[in-house]
Amino acid sequence: PRVVARRSVRSISVPITFGAVTVPLAGALTVGWTLFLLNRISESGEVAANVWLLVLGLLAFVVIMAVLVMFTIFLAREILEVRRQDSFIDSVTHELKSPLASMKLCLQTLEREGLPEDKRAALRVMMREDIDRLSSFIDEVLQANRLAHGEMGVELEVVALRELADRMADGVATRHKVPRDKIDVRIPSDLSVYTDRVSMEIVLRNLIDNAVKYSSDHLEITVDAQIDEPGKRAVLTVRDRGIGIGKADLRRVFNRFFRVASEAVRKRKGTGLGLFVVSALLRNVGGTVSADSAGEGQGTTFTVRLPLRRA
Repeated sequence: PRVVARRSVRSISVPITFGAVTVPLAGALTVGWTLFLLNRISESGEVAANVWLLVLGLLAFVVIMAVLVMFTIFLAREILEVRRQDSFIDSVTHELKSPLASMKLCLQTLEREGLPEDKRAALRVMMREDIDRLSSFIDEVLQANRLAHGEMGVELEVVALRELADRMADGVATRHKVPRDKIDVRIPSDLSVYTDRVSMEIVLRNLIDNAVKYSSDHLEITVDAQIDEPGKRAVLTVRDRGIGIGKADLRRVFNRFFRVASEAVRKRKGTGLGLFVVSALLRNVGGTVSADSAGEGQGTTFTVRLPLRRA
């Protein structure tokens, strides 16, 4: 029989239970210490000689409490990070195995004798698509790693948003095999921003790709942009009518490895890196990104704010 070795999973309840037990215990010790000193003061009548002991006891209690709280928070964050990394590894394995299996099948089919030329051409197209998918995925992982370690530089220049958004929309529509008219780009042709072209390509591609991937059967995506009232920033929005995001997860979606814990999200491929890359790249060029959704099934709007000109 096959034996499967399973790695033990650390439970987040352990540090929480530890903190819940030690905090009341420290409080009880402080109360006991205080009562002991008060009793000693009442017996001796010397207040000044014993007050410093009370002060030292209170300070020790504060220090212990602070250390316990910091320890609990730190350990809980570490456990959650490990869980997200485990989920990320599972996603990476799936993302790598699927195109590799597809290419292997295509090669095996191409080896057959008497295969019509049109079939061979279709198989070669499928292999090229799988290679492009693998290349994009590996680039995303490498970008996320460089951004996490602050190793990605930028080269700022004036970038026309409309041309860039159209090009990214064309690529996403081709990749997902969806009609191009389902991605409506409404950016004025004369609107330009002062940013890094490569970073902005990645931002737009990831946001549009995310909108297509997490849309429901009714695919309708709008990419819009305008200048804010002070006239200092461009406000770009990517809206979809997809599965939406719960209020509690709107800020967390930009964390590395984070994926919303819902069945609708689990059914779609992803690593939890796309929005992290978007947020980190925009910070590098002086921009910001935020997410808004009325709730699950209500669609999502991502809003990007970018400098219009050199600061």
